[in-house]
Amino acid sequence: MLIKKAIIRGMIPLIIMTTISILMKYQGKNAFQVKSTFLVGIIVTSVAAASVIYEIESWSLLKQSVVHFGTMLVTIFPCLLVSDWFQLNNILDYIKVFGIFLFIGVVLWSIAYFIFGKLLAK
Repeated sequence: MLIKKAIIRGMIPLIIMTTISILMKYQGKNAFQVKSTFLVGIIVTSVAAASVIYEIESWSLLKQSVVHFGTMLVTIFPCLLVSDWFQLNNILDYIKVFGIFLFIGVVLWSIAYFIFGKLLAK
């Protein structure tokens, strides 16, 4: 059932953002904008599909978080590297992007933990 949920959650934003990207391409929009829109769709798809990880009640929060991090590492991080949103001329640039990836991930995980783990649990 979780696989089906992940597919449904992931397909909705993927279809929407892919359609927007195609429309933008046919409207003659800048290739960077089209690519960026499509990559945002991939990112949202990855996050939405991976959200089912937190529904596996037999897993500890630590295990869920580690698996989620691994999933984001193999989906979102490569999107950031191919996006052209960052200048990537040397290894330090790649490390900076990884640092941004980690920082944003920790912030978003913390916000979600606070909202879903603390506020909504009450």
